[in-house]
Amino acid sequence: MRQTSLVFVLLALVCLPFADLSIHAADPWLELQRLGIGLLSPDFPGWTSVRDALFSTLAFALQGVALGVALGFLLSLGYASVVIRLIASFLRSIHELFWALLLLQVLGLSPLTGILALALPYGGTFAKIYGELYEESDKRPREALGIGGGTLSGFFYTVLPLTLKPMAQYTAYRLECGIRSSAVLGFIGLPTLGYHLETAVRQGDYATGAFFFYTLVVLVATMRFWLRPVLIPVYLGLAVYYLPPIAQPDGALLTQFLTHDIVPAPLRGGGELMPWLAALWQGQMLPGLQNTVVLAVLAFAATALITLFSFPFSSPLFGSPRTRTVARALMVLLRSAPEYLLAFLGLMVWGPSMVPGILALSLHNGAIIGTLVSRYTRTMTLREDAVEGLNRYLYEVLPRIYRQFLAYSLYRFEIILRETAILGVLGIPTLGFFIDSAFSEMRYDRALVLLLVTAFLNIGVDTLARRVRLHLHLRNQPETL
Repeated sequence: MRQTSLVFVLLALVCLPFADLSIHAADPWLELQRLGIGLLSPDFPGWTSVRDALFSTLAFALQGVALGVALGFLLSLGYASVVIRLIASFLRSIHELFWALLLLQVLGLSPLTGILALALPYGGTFAKIYGELYEESDKRPREALGIGGGTLSGFFYTVLPLTLKPMAQYTAYRLECGIRSSAVLGFIGLPTLGYHLETAVRQGDYATGAFFFYTLVVLVATMRFWLRPVLIPVYLGLAVYYLPPIAQPDGALLTQFLTHDIVPAPLRGGGELMPWLAALWQGQMLPGLQNTVVLAVLAFAATALITLFSFPFSSPLFGSPRTRTVARALMVLLRSAPEYLLAFLGLMVWGPSMVPGILALSLHNGAIIGTLVSRYTRTMTLREDAVEGLNRYLYEVLPRIYRQFLAYSLYRFEIILRETAILGVLGIPTLGFFIDSAFSEMRYDRALVLLLVTAFLNIGVDTLARRVRLHLHLRNQPETL
C-alpha cells in the first residue's frame, strides 16, 4: 500500500508541470463574491418552473435507472463470459452526457434520449456490480444442489437470495447518482434542474441558480426519507405517466447517420484512412488524452488530500458534536452536487483552465470518500488511554483506516477519469472538448472515433485499478451511501 501511494504521488508530481492552472477571469474574486452572495440569498423563481424541473429530473432518473437495472441484470446473468464483460465495460465507459449527445442525433431532444442516455452506462455498471456480487457469494448452497439443480434455477434459489440485499443497497445508491446525472442532462437542453440552473448562472442570476442548486441538494440528501421499496412501483408509474419514454425519429436521418455521417470522411470520398487518423491523432487525440490523464491524476491526488484532511472533522473519534454536525452538512452539500455542476460554477469564476475541474472533482469525491472513511471509524474502538489530537490521527486512526481509504480511492479514480473527459464540454481541453466540438461541427465521424478512444481509456484504467485492488487484497465492491 505504501508503494502504491508513492506511485500516485510521483504521478501527480510528473503531471503538475503539464497542467494549465492559470486564472483567465478578469476579476475572479469579484465574481466569487457575487456567487457567494447568490448562494447565501437564493431567490425563488416561481412554483411552476421549480415543480416542472423537479418532476422532470425525477422522471428521467427513475426511468433511466429502472431500465438500467433491467439491462444490467440480464447482462449479469452471463457476466462470466468475456464477451458480456466487454459489452458491459464499453457501455459504462462512455459518460451519460456523451451518450446523450450521440442519441440526440438520432432521437432528437426527446424524453427517450435522456432515459437511454442514463440506462446504457448504468446498465453496464449494474452488470459489473451484480456479476461481481454473484462471484463473491457463498458457493456452498450452489454446490449442495449438485448437477440436478440446473443452472438458472440454481442461480435463483441459491445465488440471488444471498446477493439481493447488497444489490438493492447499491441500486438505491445508483438512483442517487441517477438524480445527479439527470440534472446534468439539462446542460444539453432537457428540462431538468440543470437546465434552469445553467440558464440562470449564464445570465449572472446567481440567486435564482442557487435555489435550483439547493433544490437538487435537498432532493438527493432526503432520499432516505422518501425512497421506500414499496413506493418504487408507484414512483415509476407516475414517472412514465408524467414523462412518457417516446421519441419521433426521422427514418431518413437515422439511415443517413448510420450509413454516411459516422463513416470516416476518407472512406466516403475514396481517400486514404491512415493520414486522416494520423492528423486526428496529432491534433485532437493526443492532446485530449494528455489533458484528460493530467487532470484526472491531479484531481485524484487532491481528492486524497481532501479526504485525509476532512474525515476527522466528521468522525466521532475527533472533535466536538457541533464540529461533526457542520462537517457532515458540508459533505452532504458537496457530494450531492454533480462534479459537472461544480465545475460549471468554477468556470464562471476562474475561467476555462484545469483549476475548476480539479476543484470540482476533488471536492465532490473527497466528500464522498471522507464520509465513507468517517463512517468506518465509527466501528473502531480505541483504548481508554489512547493519545489525543494529532498523535491519535497519525498513530492510532490513520494506520487502521488506510486500507479502506485506499480501496475507496482506487474505486473513485475510475469515476474521476470518466468525469474528467466530460468536463471538456465546458471548455476544459480534455477529450470531451474535442468530442463536443465534433458534434457542434456535425463531424460525427470524428466524434465517434474520439468516443471510442475515451471508452478504451476508461476500460484500460478500470482494468488496471481492478488488478491493483486484487494485488493489494483490497475491497473490490464500491461504496454505498
